[in-house]
Amino acid sequence: MSDGGCASRSIAVTVNGSVCRAEAPVRLTLSDFLRQTLHLTGTHLGCEHGVCGACTVLVDGRAMRSCLMLAVQADGHQVTTIEGLAAPDGSLHPLQAAFCRHHGLQCGFCTPGLLTTLVEFLKDCPDPTAAEIREAISGNICRCTGYDSIVAATIEAARALRGDGTTP
Repeated sequence: MSDGGCASRSIAVTVNGSVCRAEAPVRLTLSDFLRQTLHLTGTHLGCEHGVCGACTVLVDGRAMRSCLMLAVQADGHQVTTIEGLAAPDGSLHPLQAAFCRHHGLQCGFCTPGLLTTLVEFLKDCPDPTAAEIREAISGNICRCTGYDSIVAATIEAARALRGDGTTP
């Protein structure tokens, strides 16, 4: 049975700690839902094929390509975007702060996807090597930084998250 592309469903998604209820077309991607419906434009769209990693968000704490996931699939789940990484008081997540200190971003297009990917990675691997970090971000394309500053920032953030190092 053809729906003519017009079918929609009521969904309730917790985004950055707030429950969002909306009607979502069944073919709407999570990335488009976040950007167009919720106006959370920090999630960037690059290739729209899941290859570049720019659209990565956390779904129930796991890094997911939001361009490959439908909004209706997020129903009942928790989504964290780049806008939700900072603390409620506005203070940056240790990884965001380390990216700033180490110049881990230039144009910033890939940064939201890199940060969300690395937030999950650091939960799973709190004391990573540079090689492990490079492997973790191998699905995220950055054309500006050369990755060295991203790796250095991640090592600093890992120390801060473990509580065994001071940051400037």
